[in-house]
Amino acid sequence: MKKRIKAYTAYIDELLKNGEIEDWDDEIQKHLRQIAFFAHERLVHLIVFCLVAICTVISILALVISGEFVIFPLVVLLFILLVPYCMHYYLLENSVQYMYRQYDEMMKYKEGVDKVFSEIL
Repeated sequence: MKKRIKAYTAYIDELLKNGEIEDWDDEIQKHLRQIAFFAHERLVHLIVFCLVAICTVISILALVISGEFVIFPLVVLLFILLVPYCMHYYLLENSVQYMYRQYDEMMKYKEGVDKVFSEIL
């Protein structure tokens, strides 16, 4: 997923840098579709991240209250899961926010192109 997000945002950055697209409407619709896909992925990972975090806190409380060291491997395992989930969710959140900014830039290009064509006609 990380490679896909990075590749897609780099592709859009390249389009914005060149600014030589004739049909911005089509490209904007594609971009909105990708934003929706990544936003859905972000929501799913937020739910999973929250569940893992809740399970981690519950297992830590169980370890502290009961004093049973049998629970300790579970705490370690949940922490090991929690850190990558946190990093992945961070990537998704920031990437979707960045895609929103890209969308705003695309709209500026589109409006500029429409103004140029309306002045010519």
